Amino acid sequence: MKLNKRLLSGLCIALPLLATSVDALAAKVTLKLAHNLDQSHVVHQALAQMAKEVQEKSNGELKIRIYPSGQMGGPRETIELLQNDALDMTKASASEMESFVKEFSVFSAPYLFDNEEHFKKVLFGNVGKSITDKTQKNGFTVEASYVAGTRSFYAKKAINSPADMKGLKIRVVSTPTTNKLIELLGGSPAPIPFGEVYTALQQGVIDGAENNIPSYNQTRHVEVAKFYIEDQHTSVPDYLIISNKALAKLDDNQRQILAEAAKNSEVFQQKLWDEEVAKSRQEALNVGATFIQVDKQPFRDALKPLYDDFAKDPDLGKIIEEIKAESK
Repeated sequence: MKLNKRLLSGLCIALPLLATSVDALAAKVTLKLAHNLDQSHVVHQALAQMAKEVQEKSNGELKIRIYPSGQMGGPRETIELLQNDALDMTKASASEMESFVKEFSVFSAPYLFDNEEHFKKVLFGNVGKSITDKTQKNGFTVEASYVAGTRSFYAKKAINSPADMKGLKIRVVSTPTTNKLIELLGGSPAPIPFGEVYTALQQGVIDGAENNIPSYNQTRHVEVAKFYIEDQHTSVPDYLIISNKALAKLDDNQRQILAEAAKNSEVFQQKLWDEEVAKSRQEALNVGATFIQVDKQPFRDALKPLYDDFAKDPDLGKIIEEIKAESK
């Protein structure tokens, strides 16, 4: 049976167009990104800015849909979802990454960094990259690194030295390193979920916690733990991670757009962070917080055994030495 010439000609034109439209449809990707932070948090704002940039630069072919405020669980759960291909991207702190890649534990080493400049030199330099590259074997890639200031203790009573911490129950992100840190200072580590800390403080289940100033203020923990002790024991960064399977779904152009937007989000987040620290400190003071300046040396002395533990592992000991060398 002969096809009508006009019909055949139409098919010859339509089929390539159909193939093109199918290819274009296949090229459109939406990545799901979940995290446990409130939408007012500067990391969420940086992620939202990144998502906007990605969509604009890809002409809508690449989108990032964000699920904030723990909608898909805490960092441990979202990393596991990511590993099981049920989620594409998430945010996790170095402490939360420690159970997946042991090298992240070095960020829980107390008083490791001389100052903020030293910390950023490590985080965004070769030493930081050597650590983040190790996530590949766990099925995910670090796209961006975010500063999170210094972590200090806050409690329902004043703390001026390690002696004042004896017997106190302190909430921590539970890892071998952070648990031992509290124990060396005479306290008891309490691995309570982040969302339950306010009630636990209010009801006396715990005596204190540790975090940066913006978190202390934004979570309203300041209302139930009026004393913020500026011992500044650790500097623990946050990371934006993407599953290797999700990354493989992107074409070269989309991967480049995502990488550039992620790097831009690092700069944007640092600017927002500095502004937020000043703002949160003042807001905490306004609702009755007391900020206590302490002599850090007794805290350093009490926590020295942690470095003996790190030295027992050649890999961790090597990274510690590389970090110290970056301060010179």
